Amino acid sequence: MGSDATAATPSLEEVRWRLDAIDTELLKLLDERASLAGAVAAAKRASGDTGFGLRPGREAHIIRKLLATPRKAASDTLVIRIWREIMADNLARQGPYHLGVFGGRDAARTVELTRLRFGTAPRLSVVPSAQDALAIARSPWGVAVLPLAAETPWWGRLLAEPKLKVFAALPCLASWGPQAALAVAEVEVEPTGGDQTFWVTDSAKSPAAIVETLSQTDIAAELIAEAGGLKLFSLSGFFQADDPRLARAPGDLTGVIGAAPEQFDV
Repeated sequence: MGSDATAATPSLEEVRWRLDAIDTELLKLLDERASLAGAVAAAKRASGDTGFGLRPGREAHIIRKLLATPRKAASDTLVIRIWREIMADNLARQGPYHLGVFGGRDAARTVELTRLRFGTAPRLSVVPSAQDALAIARSPWGVAVLPLAAETPWWGRLLAEPKLKVFAALPCLASWGPQAALAVAEVEVEPTGGDQTFWVTDSAKSPAAIVETLSQTDIAAELIAEAGGLKLFSLSGFFQADDPRLARAPGDLTGVIGAAPEQFDV
């Protein structure tokens, strides 16, 4: 039996030959895919579309489809990191894609989460304030990443700026840690089939009382930040700003400021 097992095991040279062959094929496919980014940009220009090409909903569908595909060894982490880089490179080839990061007290962690979500292709600037980050989000092809920190209730500003929307929560895997930052841009936010909606209220009620009130209209809510008299909740599911259930929610100054896919591994 020992000799049969040895005969069935490929040699190190055979394994390395196979790896080299796979690398060659991977590079060929990556090059072909990258070349299509130029074709996409040309097709958009021909149709008169010169807007921001970021489509967070489509990206989420792609990631979920990949993660649902049977695999022998490739981890979720490996799949997500590779495809985030591919999609970011594709988008950066279409326009002046750039990121503005305000990290708060833990700038290094926020930058790390930003690169995990948006790859290394877009230009990244670390800025000194939340206002500076949101200014980048207002610029063409700009994305802001900001922390969920009590000392900086930047998210309250979005109630007065309906064009700016939260579209991503970072990190996208629970195995990478709890959600610690949000991404904002002037993009359309669409349901993806597994979402959380971000809702702000100035209600003086306790978070528990607000959660209880929302549950009476079948809304599951969780407080994720509180500062300056405002509270930020994550609502389970995708809610439009004019959802009648939210019209009856506590608070005088309230509103939906965006939505994002839930973490893919929860």
